Amino acid sequence: MKPTDLPSDFSLDSLIAEANRCVACGLCLPHCPTYRVTQSEADSPRGRIALMSGVAGGRIPMNERFALHIDRCLTCRACESVCPNHVRFGQLIDGTRAMMASPSKPLGGSTQTPKSWFRRWVEHEVIGKPTRIDMLRPLLRFYQRSGMQKLLRKSGLLGKTKLILLEAQLPRIDKPYSLPGGSNFSGSWQAVYPATGQPRGEVGLFLGCVARLTDIATLNATIVVLNRLGYTVHVPPAQTCCGALHQHSGDRQTAAQLAHRNISAFDGLNLEAIISTASGCGVQLAEYSILSPSPGSKESAAEWEAGNGCAGDMLPSKRFSAKVMDISAFLAIAEGWDGITLAPLAHKISVHEPCSLRNVLRGSASSYALLARIPGAQIAPLAGNDQCCGAAGTYFLDQPEVAKVLLHDKIAAVNASGARYLATSNVGCAMHVASALREAGSVIEVLHPVTLIARQMNVTSRI
Repeated sequence: MKPTDLPSDFSLDSLIAEANRCVACGLCLPHCPTYRVTQSEADSPRGRIALMSGVAGGRIPMNERFALHIDRCLTCRACESVCPNHVRFGQLIDGTRAMMASPSKPLGGSTQTPKSWFRRWVEHEVIGKPTRIDMLRPLLRFYQRSGMQKLLRKSGLLGKTKLILLEAQLPRIDKPYSLPGGSNFSGSWQAVYPATGQPRGEVGLFLGCVARLTDIATLNATIVVLNRLGYTVHVPPAQTCCGALHQHSGDRQTAAQLAHRNISAFDGLNLEAIISTASGCGVQLAEYSILSPSPGSKESAAEWEAGNGCAGDMLPSKRFSAKVMDISAFLAIAEGWDGITLAPLAHKISVHEPCSLRNVLRGSASSYALLARIPGAQIAPLAGNDQCCGAAGTYFLDQPEVAKVLLHDKIAAVNASGARYLATSNVGCAMHVASALREAGSVIEVLHPVTLIARQMNVTSRI
C-alpha cells in the first residue's frame, strides 16, 4: 500500500467498510507501543478498530472513555506495516478524530479534548504563519544567549506546566544560512541557493514550522550539501506548516488549507524533487494527494484536483506528492559524490528510525546508506527501532505518562548502544530524545544524518 492508494473522502460508511477489513488476527499487538505499555485491548490497533466500528454503527457511545483510547494512539502506524490485510489504520484514526472534533458531532457525545487558549492561539496564529515563526527566532536566540534561559530553568517558575516540557526540548537556536559574502536581513532563508560547481539539477526544500525554528542546523546542512553536489535549492517563501499537527488532531479543514498553500508555493518551479528533512512532515506531504478540499472553502473537489485546469495533466496534489523525497533518500541516488571527500570519523553512530520513516515512507535504509559514506564510522541500528520514542508531534504534551514510559525505554537503548552519535531523521524525535539525554548529562549527540555528512565535508564553517 502507498499513501496515494488512500481515498480522498471519509465518511461513516467508509469508516465501517475499512474497519470491517480488520480480521482481528492480533499480529499488530506486539508492534503497538501503547498496547505494550498498558496491556489493554482497548489500546491496541484491533481494539481501537472495534471501538471505532462500534461507535460508527451506533452500538457504543462516543463518550470520554472512547476518546481516551483514541487519544492514546500515537499514530505511529506500525500496525499498518505488519497488517496482512493492509487495513489503513492511519485513515481510520484521523477520520475518527475529525468526527470527534466536529462541532456537529454526527454521533453525539462530548469528546473533544479541551485546549488552553494559549494552545489554540499558537496552533491557529503561529504554526501556520511562517513570518510569525521567523519573528520568534531572534527572540529565542536572545533568550538563550542572554542567560535568561538558565535563570528561568533554575527558578522553577514554569512549575509542572506543559510549558516546561516544551522549554526543556528547546535546542540551541541558529540562524538561517546566508550565501557567502551576502547578508540575510529577512531573518529567514533566501529564495534560491545556486549550485556550486557542475550544475546537476534543481530541487525544492520544505522548511516546515517547528523545524524552521528548532532544526535550523539540519536545514542549513541540507542546503550546503546539495549545493556542493551541484543542485540548486529553491526555498519558496510562501510555504507553510505541512498540516500534520492539525490533521492528527481532527482539524481536516486547516490541514487541507495548509496543503493547498504549500502546493501553490512550489507550483511553477521546475524541480526534480521536493526535499523534506523531517520524516513526519514528509509523510504528510506525500499524502497531500489524498486530502479533500478545505471543507470551509468554496472550491469543489474537482477544482481542488484540477488546480491549474490543464486537461490531461497530472492532478496538482498528486504531482506535488510524487516529488516529495526524504533528504537521505534523495542523497542516496544523487549525483556528484565522485568529487566529494569526507573526513574520517572513528566513532559509533546509532541510527534511530522514526516511525514515520520506518512505517510509512519505508525509507530507513537510506539513512544507513548515507552515513556509510563516512570513512571509519561504525554504523548500527538502535535497539528497539520498531517502537516509538513517544514524541509523536504533540503527543508528549497530551499524553505525558505514556510518552515518559516510551522515552525511558528509548534512552535506555541509546545509553546501552555505546554510540557517540545518535542519528535520526525527524525533528520531533530528535528534540524529545536530546532533551532527556541533556538532562541526564549524557555526551551523546543527537543530530540528523545530513548534518553529520555536512560536518565531514568540512562545510559547516560556512553555515
